[in-house]
Amino acid sequence: MIASSIAAGGLASAMARFEQSAVRTAQAPLNNLEAEMVERIEAKASVSANLAVHRTADDMAGTLLDMFA
Repeated sequence: MIASSIAAGGLASAMARFEQSAVRTAQAPLNNLEAEMVERIEAKASVSANLAVHRTADDMAGTLLDMFA
């Protein structure tokens, strides 16, 4: 299903953003900590949203299969 693929891509992107922000925070001086925290909060929200899309797509596929079974 296309929604699952889109959600999987969004999850991968959000996880990469979160990890890159964590690496930047660990390597750089903490003079831009606020921006990095915002980046991680946004990435976390993106992960939650993409998981919800994936769950909904999975539920819809299951319902469709149940209808034709």
